[in-house]
Formats: sequence, structure tokens, C-alpha cells
Amino acid sequence: MGDMTNSDFYAKNQRNEGSHAGGFGCSLMDLRTLMELRGNDAIVKIQEDYGDVEGLCKRLKTSPTEGLAGVATDLDKRKETFGRNLIPPKKPKTFLQLVWEALQDVTLIILEIAAIISLGLSFYQPPGEGNEACGAAAGGVEDEGESEAGWIEGAAILLSVVCVVLVTAFNDWSKEKQFRGLQSRIEQEQKFQVVRGGQVIQLPVADIVVGDIAQVKYGDLLPADGILIQGNDLKIDESSLTGESDHVRKAPDRDPMLLSGTHVMEGSGRVLVTAVGVNSQTGIIFTLLGASGEEEEKKEKKGKMQDGNLENSQTKAVKKQDGAAAMEMQPLKSAEGGESDEKEKKKVNVSKKEKSVLQGKLTKLAVQIGKAGLVMSAITVIILVLYFCIDNFVVLKRPWLPECTPIYIQYFVKFFIIGVTVLVVAVPEGLPLAVTISLAYSVKKMMKDNNLVRHLDACETMGNATAICSDKTGTLTTNRMTAVQLYVADVHYKEIPDPSVLPPKTLEILINAISINSAYTTKILPPDKEGGLPKQVGNKTECGLLGLVLDLKRDYQPIRDQMPEEKLYKVYTFNSVRKSMSTVIKLPDGSFRMYSKGASEILLKKCSRILNETGEAKLFRPRDRDEMVKKVIEPMACDGLRTIGVAYRDFSASPEPDWENEADILTDLTGICVVGIEDPVRPEVPAAIQKCQRAGITVRMVTGDNINTARAIAIKCGIIHPGEDFLCIDGKEFNRRIRNEKGEVEQERIDKVWPKLRVLARSSPTDKHTLVKGIIDSTMVEQRQVVAVTGDGTNDGPALKKADVGFAMGIAGTDVAKEASDIILTDDNFSSIVKAVMWGRNVYDSISKFLQFQLTVNVVAVIVAFTGACITQDSPLKAVQMLWVNLIMDTFASLALATEPPTESLLMRKPYGRNKPLISSTMTKNILGHGVYQLVIIFTLLFVGENIFDIDSGRNAPLHAPPSEHYTIIFNTFVMMQLFNEINARKIHGERNVFNGIFRNPIFCTIVLGTFAVQIIIVQFGGKPFSCSPLDLDKWMWCVFLGVGELLWGQVISTIPNSRLKFLKGAGQLTEKDEVPEEEMNEDNEEIDHAERELRRGQILWFRGLNRIQTQIRVVNAFRSSLYEGLEKPDSRTSIHNFMTHPEFRIEDSQPHIPLIDDTDAEEDPTLRKNSSQPSSPNKNNNAIDSGINLTTDTSKSAASSSPGSPLHSLETSL
Repeated sequence: MGDMTNSDFYAKNQRNEGSHAGGFGCSLMDLRTLMELRGNDAIVKIQEDYGDVEGLCKRLKTSPTEGLAGVATDLDKRKETFGRNLIPPKKPKTFLQLVWEALQDVTLIILEIAAIISLGLSFYQPPGEGNEACGAAAGGVEDEGESEAGWIEGAAILLSVVCVVLVTAFNDWSKEKQFRGLQSRIEQEQKFQVVRGGQVIQLPVADIVVGDIAQVKYGDLLPADGILIQGNDLKIDESSLTGESDHVRKAPDRDPMLLSGTHVMEGSGRVLVTAVGVNSQTGIIFTLLGASGEEEEKKEKKGKMQDGNLENSQTKAVKKQDGAAAMEMQPLKSAEGGESDEKEKKKVNVSKKEKSVLQGKLTKLAVQIGKAGLVMSAITVIILVLYFCIDNFVVLKRPWLPECTPIYIQYFVKFFIIGVTVLVVAVPEGLPLAVTISLAYSVKKMMKDNNLVRHLDACETMGNATAICSDKTGTLTTNRMTAVQLYVADVHYKEIPDPSVLPPKTLEILINAISINSAYTTKILPPDKEGGLPKQVGNKTECGLLGLVLDLKRDYQPIRDQMPEEKLYKVYTFNSVRKSMSTVIKLPDGSFRMYSKGASEILLKKCSRILNETGEAKLFRPRDRDEMVKKVIEPMACDGLRTIGVAYRDFSASPEPDWENEADILTDLTGICVVGIEDPVRPEVPAAIQKCQRAGITVRMVTGDNINTARAIAIKCGIIHPGEDFLCIDGKEFNRRIRNEKGEVEQERIDKVWPKLRVLARSSPTDKHTLVKGIIDSTMVEQRQVVAVTGDGTNDGPALKKADVGFAMGIAGTDVAKEASDIILTDDNFSSIVKAVMWGRNVYDSISKFLQFQLTVNVVAVIVAFTGACITQDSPLKAVQMLWVNLIMDTFASLALATEPPTESLLMRKPYGRNKPLISSTMTKNILGHGVYQLVIIFTLLFVGENIFDIDSGRNAPLHAPPSEHYTIIFNTFVMMQLFNEINARKIHGERNVFNGIFRNPIFCTIVLGTFAVQIIIVQFGGKPFSCSPLDLDKWMWCVFLGVGELLWGQVISTIPNSRLKFLKGAGQLTEKDEVPEEEMNEDNEEIDHAERELRRGQILWFRGLNRIQTQIRVVNAFRSSLYEGLEKPDSRTSIHNFMTHPEFRIEDSQPHIPLIDDTDAEEDPTLRKNSSQPSSPNKNNNAIDSGINLTTDTSKSAASSSPGSPLHSLETSL
């Protein structure tokens, strides 16, 4: 690249091949300038400079059909000349930078300053040392000969600060490292199809070089820039580069330029790679962004803000964006702005600092605790100083002598240090640490459970999930399609027939139609190991059809060899609008034949003829079609088969049809056959779904399949059970129910559908997105629903983005889907989602365990330091000891409690809501209970300890007195109690056996034992720095005994039922108010107004208004009755409040939904409809088509019904 200008000059003047860099026919600059052109300009430029794309291939020494030879030397030379396909990542923060960041902590800075002052003062020998006038102040300094050791305290504080900083920095560093590892894994996973030496191979993206011939297909994320050589119906979403949301059509003669980082939305094609890495369009943008650190971060943040897609579910921006339904479908990538190649995800992920629900709650809590600590420490310092001054200068009437000043100052510094230590202990800096450790640990372990987590907070959100909308194909089923039934030549074969019984003409057309009209990348390969199943490569449905060809004892390869991909005249690729795929070929006599395949009922609508038993085409009228649907397609679908129709049509050579006019081309077909393809349910799915249901998570199936197939599979999976009141509807019916007369989606209408909806069939991606959004925005249930969605197709992008947690399929998923997702399922298996739920709940529980432990220590330490200081002028726990306690309880405890492995029992309870307080009433009970125990013990030791143990009292010791046994015992007992309480903290739901599963967590055992060992060392050999004096065995046994008392006391606490302690409810509730972040509160109100507005719009029907008045009267009555009965419980208030705002929801809901109305009677009077359809539900049940199966019409199960005691219940019964 050195002689770039030089070669550029040559390139312009004389096309001197030899002088080009590396002996290629064009230089890097030529290609760069070429790639900056678009559309027509680009075609003109290629023609001027190279003749055509073939000419460019020659210059780049590659063949458009065979690709590169793949010789190592050639590849290296290309990498040298044109660069590698890598965008150099941002440098990670060095360890020292992380240390520096950890030092920014305010409390640590205060401590450092205090320690330095203390150090300075201890080295300063005041002149008035011997002056008696300073009185007691200087007392006990000389006689001990200890004054030289005064520096130790300052030094020890500094040392412990260093410890804390190093531990924090190390944690950050290892987290960063893990993230990098994760990133590189995601990168290596991304492979791309490239032709080398005539063979199609999968290459890691980084190995693609200029001159490669790459095959692009639906759903790919382009890894490099290139020029299209041949394409079928290729449409590209370039919004990530240009911001244009419309899909751009690409064709060799219209616009052949493909840019890296854009998405293939439809079609397929072959591309000559012309620019990679830093020279590709995305690379250039990144170099402009100065992919160095700071600017990049700012840009990211800006990008994030503008997108308003701050994954935080609380942002209201989401609302604004919803107006534009059009926009809804595009922002597949909006959150990542210009970010495109997988390479750059690093930057995104590192700067993704939005707070999740949990972190929001924690930050709030930490701030509150910190404030309380600050107040306490300030009061401590003030009291100490005042007490000292009054004692010395008022009571003893001593003058303030200048020579005594340093001694007084030393006292004041000591007081200040005590105050700071109170603060240090009060502030739970371990909280963020615990979250990080817990999440990082979970993410690492989830890799083993086939969950590749892309956004850390998704892990913990998953624990709160209340609904999972899952795809069917590949997630619930194995995605190994096999053809099992066939309707051909007027006969319905229940298993694949012998080819000899079929009319030869029909057989011939069928084999051709399947072999040619399928992506040539789809193949069936021999099994990897003997006796295994054949390997299916490419689109699985097509694999099923190719399997049918093989079952009919024919081979598809020779047919494909005869008609190679270049010769296909026109291809209409499959997309979610067409729901079919067609290929046009030119027959030897110049006429055209088009083969089509697609969803059977859609394809049959386009057929006007069908091949009969002799292989002749006979008329196919709509009524024949209806009969066929009843006799063939429905029975197949009820067996859980997917039905695919195959058809063809012949066109004359002249006049040539207008291929762009799809409506005319894709009609008047001749049906060949209908194939029933089975996709068996994965064996582990039913159990996994049962677990979800037990855990309070509703599983809904959203699929593109027909309704009968979907229902059959849903029953096999256990998503629906016969005899339940649920809904199975298809996309059309769904849209009819949720849209008003103007065709707009109304939240209140969705609210009538989703609670009972279990299967949504024949759904478009928009339906999926609407459903997810509707469930998330719904205000009819007290807890906001947390929705997880699985998706694999490009079209699932919007839904994956909108959901709280998006799961993409690692194997079947397209790059676009992976890009939009939060977690990638590396084995595409539904049961991995259950594991994710388990880990998510585990994270939440780990944090709660840690909180329970931490708060107990905080409360006790702060109270002890505070009262001790006020009563005895000196904190019983010294600064350094406090720091040690802080280290155990923060850093080590967070490690120990955050790494508890999850257990199955986590799945036995309902999800915590988004606004459930972090500290449950059981935890409050434990914290207060243990706090009381510890305080009683410590104060007993402090005030009467010297008598019990028969030792000198440590109270009122002078400034530099040696450490006393008395205070050492207090310190030691305190630490022992913490250690044993750490074991208690392992259970937060009031379980009895706290040792259960303790050996499954080696980290926990190590930390507890390690802390114990270090404590022995500190007490026995800590001496002056730790203010400890060695204890004998007897006293040690007492300390340990008092510690073990914690375990026994824990049992006592857990016997007290929560209901006895009325005030605890208050404590739990109180935190709830603080815990809900303000935005969430506002959002709730806003959503209610939003819904109100919707209601007003929908109140054209007068009977609704009437309904409303009746409801309000009923509500008032219910209120009255409940007040008289004294039923008004605090927890039912919310439901009443909801009731007032959305009266219809409740009323409608208490009448079971019976969706048995056909399109015809949809318009009749709704009131009538409600009543008339109720009795008819059981016997209509057999009309499976669009009905929900409704046997039990149990009102009390209504989605919003509340506890029997609450007024709402009385209301429902009065209905």
C-alpha cells in the first residue's frame, strides 16, 4: 500500500497492469472510489474502467463461477494488498486505569485524606508535650512508650483502602475480559458462504478477502462490500448505513453495489467482494468516528439517546415511536445506529450502561442507605467533638493553650476518622459489586446451558418473565422436516407411496418442480456417522421436500446439474407477504414454465386446474377447493403436519409475460400435489413447558403455520390442554379483533384477547410485534407483564427488539435476528429458555441474599459505632477493623452469596413483579431479628464484658493506648456473628435448613473458611495496626459460641410467622414506594390516560356508556358493602383503582370469551352475541377452524379477579 498515490496515477493514465500493487489489475484506491458510487453511476464506472463485472473479476484474478483457488500464498497476498476483514477493536482499559477509576469513590477519598492527616499528625512531635496544662488530653501517651506507633493507624487505613481498590479493579478487569471473550465467540460464530475452487464453503467472516465470490441469501448480514454478479429478487435493507427505511432492490444491471453491514431482506445472489475491513463502507464510517475510545463512546451514547431505544422498558420514547406503524417494521437495527459488523459489537456492549430493573432498584436503595449513613456519621462526629470540648473547656475549665493545639487536633482527627468509618460501613458499595459478580457468573455458566447472553441485564430480566411467545418451528420442534403424507393424482396417501403407482407424467413434473424450485444451497448430505440421520443443510422445509424426491427413488442433483442456477430465468423468492416461492425456467422450445410451492391453502387459491389420476389437468373450482381443504388439508393439519402445495404454470414464448407484474403471473396455476411434512416435537419440550406453567409463566405459540397444525402441536407440547378456556386464532381473526373500524390497533381490544390467547397461527411478523407490544403495554393486570420472545427469521427483528428479552436461534437464526436479540440459544432449544429463567431468578435471589446479609451488618455496625462513640468517646470497632468487616461483608460476601448455583425449586414459585420491593417482609424480619441479637450481645460485652471475662475495661482509653483484650473480644465476636449469619443468609424465603446444598457451592465454603482463618491471624498477630491483643483459647471458644448462637437464633426467627408481625408489612410496603423508579410511576399514570383516550374513541356504541354507569354504581355498592364489612384490605386498593379506570375490561372479562363467531355474524349486536354464544359453546366445539376451545366457563378465573376477601370479588359475584 506504500505506493498508493503512484499506482493511482498509473491507474488513471495508462492501464499498466504490472505497476499495480501486488500485481492485481486494480489498486485499493480504485476499488475504494468505485465503492463510493451508487446505482447508475456505478454501472457506468464499471463499464468505463473494466468493461463489465467479469472484467473486474479478471483484474482481481478470480472466476465468477469457481471463485478463488484458495491457495494460502494468494490469500496472504490479498490480505496484504487490500487489507483484512477486521475492524481493529477498541483497546480495553488497562488494569491501572481501572484502579484509577476505583479510586474515584468518594468515601475512599475521604478516608485517604483522613488517613494522611492522621499520619502527618503522628509524625509531628508537638513542643508542649510535657505541658501538664494539656491535662488528660496527653495522658497515657508517654507512659506507654507507644507514641511512635501512632502512624500505624493511618498506614493501616491506607493499606485497607488499597485492598478495596485492588479488589474492585480486579473484578472490573475480569468482567471486561469475559466480555471480550464473549464477543470473540460471537464473532467466530458468524460464518459466511463463499465459493472457493468451485466448492461452496462456510468461512469465518474474518477470513473473507477481496476477490472472493460470496453467496448471499435472505437474512444475511453482509460482512464486506461487493458487486452483485447474479441475483434473484434481491432486496436489501440499507437503513443502518443510509437511514433509508425502504428496502433497496439490487440487480446487476440496476444497482449492483452491496455494502457491508446491510441486511438481505429477500432473495439471494452471488457477490464479488471488493472491499473488506477498514476499507469497506462501514469500516470507513468507523474510522471517521475515530473508533478510538472517547469520541466513540459519546457517539454511541448520542446514537442511543436519539433512538430512544434505551432498552429500559420504562422509557416513554417507545410510546411516541409506536404511532408510526410503518416505522415499527424497520427499526431492526435502530438501537445500534451505525453499528453494523459483528466486530463492532464490542463497543456497543461496553458502552451499554442502561440500568435494568434490578439495578434501578439497587441504586435507589444504595443511595437511601448512603444518605442515612452520612447523617449518622455527621452526628457521630459532632457529638464526639462537642462532648470533648464541653468536657475539657467547660466542665474542667481548661484554657486552650497554643502548644496543646496539635494534641487537640489529633483528637479531632481521630473523631473524624471514626465518623468516616461509620460512613464507610453504612454505604453498601458491595451492592453493585454483587450484581456484577452475580451476573458475570451467571453469564459464564449460562454458556454451558446453551445461552449466549449478549446484554448482561437480559439475564436478570428473564427471572421476572411472565410470558414467553415462542416460535414453533425449530424451537418447540426438532426442525428436521420429513414428508410423511402425500395427496397426488386424486389420492390421499397416508404414507409416501411407491413411485410405480403414480402417473409417470405427474411424477416427472413433481420431481422437477421440487428440485428446481428450491434454493440450490439446500441439500441432503449423507450422515456424519454410520446409521445416523442424513444431514439436512439449508432451508428445512425444502429439505423435507427433497427428502420426498429421494423417497420416490429419484435424485434431485442431476436435474439441478442440467439446469444450473445461472440458467434460472426468474426467481420469486419466499417472503412473508407471498408465502410462496416460484422459479421460472425457459424450456428448449422457447416457452416458459414456472414452478411454485407454498402454504397449501394459499397456493390452492391460485390454482384453476389440478392434475388428475391419469396426469391430465382438470378444472379445479372453488367448491372443489373447499372440499379438498376439508378432506385433505385439515386432516393432515390435525395430525400436526405442515401442508405444502406444489403447482406449475406454462407461459407461451411470445408475447413474453411481464414478469414484474406478480399478480398476473402467480395465478391460474395447475396444482400437482399437497405434501404433509412433519416436524416432530422435541422430546424435552413438554416437560420444559410444564415447568414454565408451574413457575407462573404463560407460554404462547406464535407461528406462520396453519391453525390446525398449530393447535395439534400445541396440544402435543402441553401449551393447551383439552377442556381449558383458551384461544387459538389465526392472524386474520386476531387483526379483526384488535383493530377498530379505522383499522387502528386499540389497546383495550388487545386486552380482551391476550389473556386467553395461547396459539396465534398464520401470523405475520407485524402480528407478532403487535401482540408483544400489546402485552407489554397492557395495564389491566397490576404487574406489568415481562415478555420474552423467540425468533429466528429476519422478520422477527422488531418483535425481538420490542420484547423485554429477545431470544434468537443460534443455528437456524439469521444474523438480523441475532443482532436484535439479547440472548442467543446456541442449540435452538426451548428447554434452554427454562434454564435462562432459572438463572435469572437465581440472580435476583442472590442479590436478595446478599442484601439481607449486608443490611444486617450495616445496621449493627452503624448503631454500635454511633452509640459507642457517643457514650464512651470512642468507637468499640476501630477504623481498620471496620474496614476489614466492610471487606468481608462487601467483597467476599458478594462473591460467596452471588455464586450460589440455581436449584429446581426456583421454578416452583411465581415470578416477582417489576415493582415488588427488593426487601420482602421475610427479609425485613430476618434483618431486624438478627440485628437485635447482635446488638444485645455487643452492648452486653461492651458495658459488662470486663466483669464477665474478668479483664480490664477498654472503655475511656487515652489517645494512643495499647489495644485492650476487652475491645478485641467485641471485635472478634462481631466478626464471628457475621460469619455464621452469612450461612443464615443463604435462604431468604424462610426455609429451615440453611445448610441445604452448601457443598454444591465450593466458593462459599472457601470464603467462609478463609475469612475465619484470616480473622484468627488478625486477632492473634494483628497487634497495633488492627488494635487487637491476642486472646486465649477460652475466650476464643466464647466468641465462636456467641457466633454459633446466630444459627440457633435464625431458627427462632423463622418460627415467628410473618402475619404476627404487622409492622413488617409496613416495612416491605414502604420500600415498595421508594423502589418503583419515578419514571415507572409516571408511566403507569400515563398509560391509564392513554387507555382512557382509547376508550373515549371507542365509545361510539352507546351501550358502552351505559355499561360504564352500571359499573360505577356497582363499584360504589361494592365499596359500601366492603366498608361495612370492614373488608377493605390495603392490598386490594390497587385493584379497585384499576377497576375505576378500566371498567369495561373487568366486566368483559368476567364473561368468558367465546370466539365462536364466524366472520358473518361479527357485526351483530355485541350484547346479544355475548349471551347467545354462551350455551352453544360445548357443542360447537368440533368446528375446529377458528374457534377457541371453550369448555369450562369459570368466571372466577378471570384474568383480573382478586382475592376472595376483596371488594372486587364481591362485585364479581354480584354480577
